[in-house]
Amino acid sequence: MGVRHLTVLGEFKPFGLIAEALDGKPADDVPDKYDYFLFDPDTVRDRDETDDHDVLSSAFSDRCDHELFIRGNRIIWSTGPRVCKRFTLPSPVIKACWCRLGDRTKASLCVLQMACLTICNTSGEVVSVPVSETITSIWPLPFGLLLQQAAQLSSTTYVPSLSSSPLFGASPSVSSVRREVLHTRREVGLSPQHNFSFVSAIDHVIKEETSSMSSHLILQDPLEEPQLAYIEERGKSNIMKEFDEKTIWTSDRIPLMASYNTGKMQHSVWVAETSNFNLDLASANLVDAVPTDIVAKHFSFRRIWQGKGAKTAASKVFLATDDDAAPIICFLHQEQKKLLSVRLQIVEINNELLIDIKPDMSWSIPAVAAVPVIVTRPRAKVGLLPYSDMLILAPENALLLYSGKQCLCRYMLPSCFSKGRFSHSMEFPETSVSQGMKIVGLADAVEGRINVTVNKGQIYRCVLRRSPTSSLANDCITAMAEGLSSSFYSHFLSLLWKDGDFAYLSEADSSVHSEWDSFRSIIMEMCQSSTTSKMIANPIPQSSWEFLISSKFHENFCKNNFIAQNSSVMSLDVRRLDASRLNTNSTQRLEKTFYSELLMESLHCLHAVYESLKLNSLRKRDLELLGSLLCYIAKFLGEESYVDHYIRDFPGLSGSVGTCEISFSQESPPSLFRWLENCLLYGHNSANTNDLPPLIYKEGKSVVNWARKIVLFYSLLTGAKEIGKKLSSGIYCNIATGSYCTNEELTVLAMVGEKFGLQQLDSLPSGMSLPLRHALAKCRESPPTGWPAAAYVLLGREDLALSCLAQTCNSKELETETNVNFISMSAPYMLHLHPVTIPSAVSDTNGLDNTKFEDTDLIDGSMTDGMEHIFNSSTQLRYGRDLRLNEVRRLLCSARPVAIQTSVNPSASDQDLQQAQLWHLAQRTTALPLGRGAFTLATIYTLLTEAFVVPKIVLAGRLPAQQNATVNLDPNVRNVEEIKTWPEFHNAVAAGLRLAPLQGKMSKTWIKYNKPEEPNAVHAGLLFALGLHGYLRVLNITDIFQYFRQEHEITTLGLMLGLAATYRGTMQPEISKCLFVHIPARHPSSFPELELPTLLQSAALMSVGLLYEGSAHAQTMQILLGEIGRRTVGDNVLEREGYAVSAGFSLGLLALGRGEDALGFMETVVDKLFHYIGGKEVRNDRSISSTLSVDDNRAAAQMMEGTAVNVDVTAPGATIALALMFLRTESQAIVSKLSIPRTQFELQYVRPDFIMLRVIARNLIMWSRIHPSQDWVQSQIPDIIKNGVKFLGDDTDDIDEMDAESFVQAYVNIVAGACISLGLRFAGTKDGHAQELLYNYAVYFLNEIKPVSATSGSFPKGLSHYVDRGTLEICLHLIVLSLCVVMAGSGHLQTFKLLRFLRSRNSADGHVNYGVQMAVSLAIGFLFLGGGMQTFSTSNSSVAALLITLYPRLPTGPNDNRCHFQAFRHLYVLATEARWIQTVDVDTGLPVYAPLEVTIRETEHYAETSFCEVTPCLLPERAILKTLRICGPRYWPQVIDLVPEDKPWWTSGDKNSPFNSGVLYIKRKVGACSYIDDPVGCQSLLSRAMHKVFGLTSLKAPSPSSSGQNGLGSVTVDQLVGTFSSDPSLIAFAQLCCDPSWKSRSDIDFQEFCLQVLFECVSKDRPALLQVYLSLYTTMGSMAGQVTSDTVVLCDSLSISNLKLALAYNEALLSGRLTSSRGGIVQSNFIACLRKQVEALLDCSQDLKDDFCNYMYSGVWPNAEESQGNKRSILLSWYLQWFCVPAPSAIKTAVDKVKPKLKSSSSLVPFLRLLFPKAHVNAIAEIDKLFSSTNGR
Repeated sequence: MGVRHLTVLGEFKPFGLIAEALDGKPADDVPDKYDYFLFDPDTVRDRDETDDHDVLSSAFSDRCDHELFIRGNRIIWSTGPRVCKRFTLPSPVIKACWCRLGDRTKASLCVLQMACLTICNTSGEVVSVPVSETITSIWPLPFGLLLQQAAQLSSTTYVPSLSSSPLFGASPSVSSVRREVLHTRREVGLSPQHNFSFVSAIDHVIKEETSSMSSHLILQDPLEEPQLAYIEERGKSNIMKEFDEKTIWTSDRIPLMASYNTGKMQHSVWVAETSNFNLDLASANLVDAVPTDIVAKHFSFRRIWQGKGAKTAASKVFLATDDDAAPIICFLHQEQKKLLSVRLQIVEINNELLIDIKPDMSWSIPAVAAVPVIVTRPRAKVGLLPYSDMLILAPENALLLYSGKQCLCRYMLPSCFSKGRFSHSMEFPETSVSQGMKIVGLADAVEGRINVTVNKGQIYRCVLRRSPTSSLANDCITAMAEGLSSSFYSHFLSLLWKDGDFAYLSEADSSVHSEWDSFRSIIMEMCQSSTTSKMIANPIPQSSWEFLISSKFHENFCKNNFIAQNSSVMSLDVRRLDASRLNTNSTQRLEKTFYSELLMESLHCLHAVYESLKLNSLRKRDLELLGSLLCYIAKFLGEESYVDHYIRDFPGLSGSVGTCEISFSQESPPSLFRWLENCLLYGHNSANTNDLPPLIYKEGKSVVNWARKIVLFYSLLTGAKEIGKKLSSGIYCNIATGSYCTNEELTVLAMVGEKFGLQQLDSLPSGMSLPLRHALAKCRESPPTGWPAAAYVLLGREDLALSCLAQTCNSKELETETNVNFISMSAPYMLHLHPVTIPSAVSDTNGLDNTKFEDTDLIDGSMTDGMEHIFNSSTQLRYGRDLRLNEVRRLLCSARPVAIQTSVNPSASDQDLQQAQLWHLAQRTTALPLGRGAFTLATIYTLLTEAFVVPKIVLAGRLPAQQNATVNLDPNVRNVEEIKTWPEFHNAVAAGLRLAPLQGKMSKTWIKYNKPEEPNAVHAGLLFALGLHGYLRVLNITDIFQYFRQEHEITTLGLMLGLAATYRGTMQPEISKCLFVHIPARHPSSFPELELPTLLQSAALMSVGLLYEGSAHAQTMQILLGEIGRRTVGDNVLEREGYAVSAGFSLGLLALGRGEDALGFMETVVDKLFHYIGGKEVRNDRSISSTLSVDDNRAAAQMMEGTAVNVDVTAPGATIALALMFLRTESQAIVSKLSIPRTQFELQYVRPDFIMLRVIARNLIMWSRIHPSQDWVQSQIPDIIKNGVKFLGDDTDDIDEMDAESFVQAYVNIVAGACISLGLRFAGTKDGHAQELLYNYAVYFLNEIKPVSATSGSFPKGLSHYVDRGTLEICLHLIVLSLCVVMAGSGHLQTFKLLRFLRSRNSADGHVNYGVQMAVSLAIGFLFLGGGMQTFSTSNSSVAALLITLYPRLPTGPNDNRCHFQAFRHLYVLATEARWIQTVDVDTGLPVYAPLEVTIRETEHYAETSFCEVTPCLLPERAILKTLRICGPRYWPQVIDLVPEDKPWWTSGDKNSPFNSGVLYIKRKVGACSYIDDPVGCQSLLSRAMHKVFGLTSLKAPSPSSSGQNGLGSVTVDQLVGTFSSDPSLIAFAQLCCDPSWKSRSDIDFQEFCLQVLFECVSKDRPALLQVYLSLYTTMGSMAGQVTSDTVVLCDSLSISNLKLALAYNEALLSGRLTSSRGGIVQSNFIACLRKQVEALLDCSQDLKDDFCNYMYSGVWPNAEESQGNKRSILLSWYLQWFCVPAPSAIKTAVDKVKPKLKSSSSLVPFLRLLFPKAHVNAIAEIDKLFSSTNGR
């Protein structure tokens, strides 16, 4: 047994103690006791960052141990001498462990405290989960955390919740554990009808399980309840109640648990399995009630092993690996001083691990301490587990290294320690002699490092092997382990670890070279052992036994047994032979056979490594070392072909090793280069599988994984098909999920699945990489959708990758996911190009310098107007250089004094004038918040740690003529506070609407934080705004009650409307009760009478409509129907119409678009509504009047009314109700009853403003007939009115004044009604015809009021003579408002100019009141809705919300709520959709312009249509949107196909959204500038510019005199390349091309070539080709230089094989085996030129002919010691490789067979061509010449 010495790093001390000392004096209550554990860095590494050992150049790097130090309630996590994180917890730590919960990629630190489990992830998020006090311990499993529970005496039960719905958190009967999670709770959406059956089903389960409690629980997610663990016995699952089974160990890699039962004195091993919820445990009701996506997982444990006889639990349990790579689980029994090892059987079927233990698969080793270490195979893996050895401390204090059952060596402490040997951070005495020291304990093993405790009490950190290790030695040892039979490998291990001059790892810090030298010496020793046996003579056998032993039979028997992996027979035979002292010959012959077989198998294994290394251009030195060793082994074994193979690769070996003298075998060695070339030329089926090393077929992470991947890619590229996880050829493959149509697409998916990125592609020889680069280039243009993000990164389509990632991750995960994918697939020099943040996602301040107001406008130094955040990179891009947004901000700003124009020397009368002006301006200022709310809708991303800021409303003025002196409204003249109450409310709503969607992150705490001590209008407005955004779900019923009990009218209003908007359409019972309390008319007679303002009741009615929207709830409809016609109660007569209108809207919302199909009693409802309207066609008058409520007359009123209905009050509400109930139903019956007056009598009978409502109602019902044309508008006007207004200005027509007035009143109202209908029908569509028509009507009405401009169209003139100005103003502004609804979010310039003009009229015109200003303000807000990022939808719900907003009765002042409650004007928010999209350049992370082709589906009005937009822009509705395509020559194409669905637009954060919150990532093509830098495209003439620059800079550096000139001559190559490409490799190379020193060092031809290559790479956007072209060119140049000069640059022929692969790729393209639409990625003529040059070099010189002749006759290579012998042998090797010349022995054999049968004059060429089809015809001709002339020799 070999002996090794430990390397002592130093005396060990937990770094936590040092960190505590550095922190300062500890608190008094800190306990003295502490704990710590060390762990591997892989424990906390992301799952996605698993190391692929092909990527790592060394076995493992020097990684520090991580330490977790625990004292009391403090935890310190450190790595080496650095503290990573400190955790301070509220109570002492019971246990801490790392665990990956559920599907999370990051590890979390789980800390158990008394009745609490704290989970901290590596990024700092902390979740605290209350748990039962009976939880005693926690253990990590691969899928979650195992909680061990002690037996509980009380009867409380732990019942799992099947979801994380708040429904169960509040119910004490469901769970005894109430969770207060510090993190956001997951919401599970359950429809209302599910709630009740769900609860009853859960109760049913509870009743069944009241007597049960699980001993083990499993927590999969910190936001979910722990699940019960079940035990699986005899095929049945029962709740696990094994309270005596104390868990002593679990694995976090494979689902295993070990436990000890004290009562039974037995250990058990359990397998944890997951499956779906067992349906037997729950009733059928539960299954029906619970949606399938929230049914819990079912966790069960199955016992696979039990061992009895241990009086105490094992002190340590760990996983290790047997010598044949099978995993074993080890139990250390300290009282018995033994280590029990049990062998596991792990089989993977369908990605599931099946783990079992067979009987009699255990053994024991004497031990008092044991730890798992990674020494013999540091980077190998056994499935999910690392290959672990065991370091065992035997009872006699010997420290032994075991690999499975086999003891490899003994470790000892060094004889003396010196300080220089230790790390500076370790403390250790200067000198110390280890004599008398005994190792008494082992602990804290991490990889190859352990803590050794000695008998003197010290603990030393020791290492068994250190980095850097020899990757070549590791590869070779791993290959032997994978390829040799177990008996051979055991013998090899014993040789490797024994003592000797070159003992392997004799020093733990041995150098890389010494490791390889040790390995090489072992192989040489094996050869010498075999050689010695050959040299012994063969004595004659003296007995029958000896004769039998020396017989051929015995030799074959032994041979078969060795190969059949039967080590016991070998050892038995060896023991018998030794015992009987047989003669030397028999023993030596046995050993000879053994060693020959061992060496032969070793040759095959190591040759596989050799071939794999040839495919990695970075490991050429390793290849040469291994080639030398293999050549020696092959020569010893007499494998002539192998020797020839290695010498052809490295001709120098012919001198150092020599050629094979005696050939025992003609076996042809596998050659991967040959296989790859044949694969390209003839297809994968024609390539000889004997050219593939057998190790390549090994599944999993083999040592030749690199080669396997290349073979896999070439196979798939040439048409191989996958069968399961293997190809038809048997090669194991791992292909990423995704659709594919071509071989190239399948190859790309395989590259992703194998984690083969651009960095790995750059490591391949350039010729070999060409077919793979070809596959990437072919797929790059239009890759299939649905691929993983890594695939798009590999293709260089980071735009698609980010879009793909954004759909699958939330914003927080996006950055880490991006980094993982980019790092794994990108080349390292590309990493800094990828964007980290998207500037458009948060409000930046680009361009703010240009958007500041003048200093004269500011009240103080800083002004907050609520719009300062609107200027970001996206809006700047949207509106370019125009100042539209600045102007909108100026128009909607209410936070600064308004300018008042007065004389320079004011008098007393001027002050009165100022106050009058101020009062008029105040009407406008107080109306501005409504528009500002629309303008800033969802544009600010606030932090929920900041206070809510509301801009001020300033009603003061300033006097520019008097140095901006401020003038305030005189409170003695006007009641300023009274007119500010409602504007303050609207202002707060506007401020609240700024909040962008927070994706469920709204916090109840934040709302309470902003709650004032005294209720006010500001907080009421905030509540309403939050409700409109849907954020009030965070308030529970108690919070709502707290608000209501304040009895503050405006707060109650805002909260009711906000709650109704949040819970819209859900019929939530608790909210419903809150609302009906505020409708006293519906209280039962026994209910105490409440005096509630009518306004509050109106809001409650509207809220009921929103809450019950679309439900057609019968009882509520009857209530609302009665409320429309309810008599006036109390003194609120003036607001009665508003109350009736609210009831009408509510009724309409309740049966929205349901029409006749809603309910059976709908006919009665319709009749009653027509009765309210005043229709004549009413049936059953008696029944209608009898249904009126008795409560209608229970209070006296100021207005005296009879039993008849007051139509003036009820008609508007009833008309609106009918319009919404029959929306889009095309009901002719209803429309015919809603008739427009057609006679003079009817005109007198119906109020003009009611006619407008009827027109709107008729058009909403006949939705499809609305057409944006003047003819359609005219068709709405009855003939009598049309004729009546036709000749208004004509004096000849003697029309009656009264009739004319009624005609004109009806005309303007009908036109306004038709325009509102158009606005609703085309809301948010930006329809050109509708815009033009509405604009013309607006200008027409404006001219009628006051001539402004000429109008087009045949409109009647002179309306203002017959109708009052106020009516015309209202109609004008309603038309303008409708126009802005159509153009919502577009910022249309012509419309904006009109609005600005209308707003400016106020100061000179007294007729413009508050209502009109409110309309203008809203119109401006709609035109720039959400800063241009929002628009309106035309769904039924949206149309209803818009109709409420546009209701055509405008208020007269800020407090006027008589006819329509002003707060309802904010309900347009419910109709908005964020259909905005912007394009972001993926390389810069900046928003850019891009042409976007939009295709919309065909409808009844038009066929399928495509049109072009420029991003950023607004998209059409989802119902018609079919395809989006990035078009234009500057960006890579991208197509998004959508299925048109009649659904609302995707919300922010919706994972099904094809757009990441309106962001589309695009990638600019190299050679094009962005549209910002080059709008016209004149700068993108790349080729012309490049050639001019090349002409100026290619041959000489610019002279100093010309360097200062402007123009093209001063532009250098690097500047030009930097303009068009952001690729760092191209830019760096361009800079090199411009470097004068480089030009002086290289010849002109090479400079020209470099510039041409640079042009090719830039113009074709293929930067990777730079490496390929230069590699091939310089290789060719080196070969040519070597032939013509005496210097030797290339000592091998690998470059020839590489060139041949490039040729094969070119031929595959030309033959059509590989397809490409744009030719090969490398120019064909360049490759053809290379071929010509090589053939010219190898054009046989006389020396080469002589060398070839000698080689063919006798296999002799030129003598290296002769002059130029080395150069000649290299040239010969090039010749042999290039022309595929077979080995001389094969040629001789063929010639010997063929020649005797031919005539002397016949040529051998045809026969040789048939026998060697791959050999070049030139070589065959030379061979024919040689062997034809042998007769003369």
